[in-house]
Amino acid sequence: MFKELGKELREFILRGNVLDMAVGIIIGASFGKIVDSLVKDIIMPPVGLILGKVDFSNLYVQIYPFDTHYDSLNAAQTAGAVTINYGAFINTVIGFLIVACAIFALIKAINTLKNKVCKEEKVEEEATTKECPYCCSTIPLNAKKCPNCTSDLN
Repeated sequence: MFKELGKELREFILRGNVLDMAVGIIIGASFGKIVDSLVKDIIMPPVGLILGKVDFSNLYVQIYPFDTHYDSLNAAQTAGAVTINYGAFINTVIGFLIVACAIFALIKAINTLKNKVCKEEKVEEEATTKECPYCCSTIPLNAKKCPNCTSDLN
């Protein structure tokens, strides 16, 4: 059993899938960092300013201790308070939406290009053949006589 798994793993690695997957993961991680910086450093500061100078990364609800209030999330976490960091969650959701939109746009562009290429191939294929009016078989465009039913073509 382990010998078969080792053989399958070796075949998987040698096919190049692992290298492709590694490149995808590295690019994805880098893209994630770019989007995270875009959300935290570029998008959220103006949004926070418009909403009354709110720093989303500093929004939290303190669960414990009940009797102490901290001025910032960092101070609460340093003191060991239990918090729900909903501002960080909002930033993460916005980052996810940006990534989802980027992936959607990329896939849509790839599908559009793929459909365009397929249509061009189809047009080329249709331009080299025609249909015999007598037997309805596909024949070369320049044929004078149908090779299937031997009818004379105009």
